[in-house]
Amino acid sequence: MTALSILFIGLLLGVQHATEADHLAAVATLATRPTGWRQAVRHGMAWGLGHTLTLLAFAGMLLVLGQVVSPALERGLETGVGMMLVLLGADVLRRLWCDRIHRHLHQHAQAAGTHTVQASAPVHAHPGRWPLRALAVGMMHGLAGSAALVLMSLQATPAPALGLGYVALFGLGSIAGMAVLSAVIALPLQRSARRLTRLHRVLQAGVGLFSCALGAFTIARLAC
Repeated sequence: MTALSILFIGLLLGVQHATEADHLAAVATLATRPTGWRQAVRHGMAWGLGHTLTLLAFAGMLLVLGQVVSPALERGLETGVGMMLVLLGADVLRRLWCDRIHRHLHQHAQAAGTHTVQASAPVHAHPGRWPLRALAVGMMHGLAGSAALVLMSLQATPAPALGLGYVALFGLGSIAGMAVLSAVIALPLQRSARRLTRLHRVLQAGVGLFSCALGAFTIARLAC
């Protein structure tokens, strides 16, 4: 297999890597925040960038040294991802509950004839602000995925330099894949927020519960 073929495979595998369940759960929780789909794409790209930076730093170091991640460290990192998914899902459910309370209080205020500012008014996105939360989530996922990627790179590439190129293109593929998936996830959330409030809440609750359940399952599986 030629070096070009190896690098191209790395790019395609990076795109496919973005569709894994834990990655989708994490980015879906980020997409539930009240921002437009363009900002959701920025979140996806930030996730992919954080993922790529950690892969290049951590997996690259291991490739150059010719070492692999120990099973104990790999389990610890994956457990950390599970805990992060539980926290992200719980945050979605917390925001949904707070929004429900705010709407309930607002309805009571209207019924009483008093004028209040709606507490659940849409929060406008700030295009200039880089989504550091998504970047940090991506970096955590990058650490947890380094073990498998190092093994894959060592098996597929004959030299460390080619392995680093493989990791870099793998990361670029994950950035592109996650940007597209973020838009796909954000669009129905944004449309339902404008027209079908009940459906929007159901979708948000589903995202939060899925993230919590997947995180809890990951932790339980690794603990066995």
